[in-house]
Amino acid sequence: MRREMGEDRRVSEEQKRNTQEGCTGESNLRKAIQRISALISLSNSIKVFPVKWQLIRKKLDELNSGLTAAEKCDLGENSKFSELIPSIEKTLNDCYDLARRCVDLSYSGKLLMQSDLDVMCAKFELHIKKLAGIYTAGILTNALVVSKPSIGARRDDMKFYVRDLLTRLKIGDFEMKSQALVALNEIVCEDEKYVRIVIETGEIISLLVNFLEFPEIGIQEESAKAISVVAGFDTYRNLLVGAGIIAPLIRVLESGTDLGKERAVRALQKLTENSDNAWSVSAQGGVTALLKLCTSGNEKGGNIIVPACGVLRNLAGVEEIKRFMVEEGAVSCFIKLVRSKEEASQISAIELLQIIASGDESVRQMVIRGGGIQMLVLALDPKSSFSSKARETALRAIESLCFSSMSSLNILMNCGFLDQLLYFLRNSEVSVQELAVKVALRLCRTTEKTKKAMGDAGFMPELVRMLDMKSFEFREMAAEVLCNMVCIPRNRKIFVQEDTNIGRILQLLDPEEGKSGNKFLLSILMSLTSCNSTRRKIMKSSYVKNLEKLAEAEDIEAKRILRKLSTNRFRIILSGIWSS
Repeated sequence: MRREMGEDRRVSEEQKRNTQEGCTGESNLRKAIQRISALISLSNSIKVFPVKWQLIRKKLDELNSGLTAAEKCDLGENSKFSELIPSIEKTLNDCYDLARRCVDLSYSGKLLMQSDLDVMCAKFELHIKKLAGIYTAGILTNALVVSKPSIGARRDDMKFYVRDLLTRLKIGDFEMKSQALVALNEIVCEDEKYVRIVIETGEIISLLVNFLEFPEIGIQEESAKAISVVAGFDTYRNLLVGAGIIAPLIRVLESGTDLGKERAVRALQKLTENSDNAWSVSAQGGVTALLKLCTSGNEKGGNIIVPACGVLRNLAGVEEIKRFMVEEGAVSCFIKLVRSKEEASQISAIELLQIIASGDESVRQMVIRGGGIQMLVLALDPKSSFSSKARETALRAIESLCFSSMSSLNILMNCGFLDQLLYFLRNSEVSVQELAVKVALRLCRTTEKTKKAMGDAGFMPELVRMLDMKSFEFREMAAEVLCNMVCIPRNRKIFVQEDTNIGRILQLLDPEEGKSGNKFLLSILMSLTSCNSTRRKIMKSSYVKNLEKLAEAEDIEAKRILRKLSTNRFRIILSGIWSS
């Protein structure tokens, strides 16, 4: 019984001693934190050796973050941590002595003081590494979790929360870092005020840059996400670039996970919206990495390819980089992407082909030789499930690329393009129809052979119908296409075979209709008057009065047409008299 009572007393005394040591440890820790704050304040008043003291202050800030985190932990019997605190206190006392001598200018020599300050900086660095080692070993993992402030919280509470996350990012193990990054992304996506606080805190950005190089995949992916969010703010983009963010992001593109690549490329897309940053991306091998991503990216889907094309589009705004993209195989890369089953990827590739070929005949020829025209015509396939936006993009590219030479025009015509263009005039949404009219106008300005092919394909009835479109601009275009087409005798014969065509042109001359301007309509009628049978059809139409009204209003072209019609009518009367 006595032995048991003695054993209980010994255990009780040991627990009491441990409690006292824990309290002493916590007290020493609090003193060390206060000492650091006082030393930082004192160092700000030092006028000599500013660079040295700036480095020391940075180390003091890092050490302060680590020790502050330790305050939230259950120190228990952490002997390594307990041994570290006295060593830190001694270094702080030595540093305080150096600071006093710098303030009072009482040091014996500049070189000796510079050397002492270098030694001091190295000592603080060693303490920081030891503290980080303790965290990494999991000795200080029971940190109290600071609750996320509620919506509308005071700025001080938000700053305190961010500082807590910073501490965990700096000295936590992999799991703690990952949790802190997830929490960081949650707040910066939720409220842009947190983004400003993150920037003001300073160290978080440099940590995110370093985390992109981490072997732990989750940390790399979450860091790329946070950087992408911050890069969405134009004000902070130069700060990110200055922190060295470009090279690590490109390395993620080269060797990261699909999710990491997606987040990294979205960050680069936002960063390169500032044209000044384009050179930084190109200099770090970004063009090659992005093109490789697009070339091998069909299986990865549009989540990676589309933003990658977005970065390349931003880079192509710099002429020298655009030329380098071409040298690196951009043309064949984008032509291949035009075949993509992902609509967004296809649209991005078509737009990039337009951009890199714009104003450069040699690149345009590369696109043509690489089968670009055929791919664009295939993209217009009415049987495909792509939206009208994809078809509009392809039509714009065709308009941009295919009318610079006869060879490109011949390739276009031999691909069955006329049939597809006619289909869109007949069946598409208004936006596609309007673009189709624009392309038809470009076509009918080329060769007589093309105009004949358009007439044979059945363009004219559709163009007459389009004279009723809502847009005045495109009604005028449709009228101009008809005007160009009926200049060909063969097309005039096709046009007048449908009696309603002539009547509709005359009807549209009525000022009360007000649908089209008279310039091209009158030119169409003038071309048609070259045929006797057509002149008779015009004279028989109940709408010829509209032409007469225009002539009475002193319209010169209307007068010319009526004069031609009247002369023909007089000849018919004379012919009847002579034949009797």
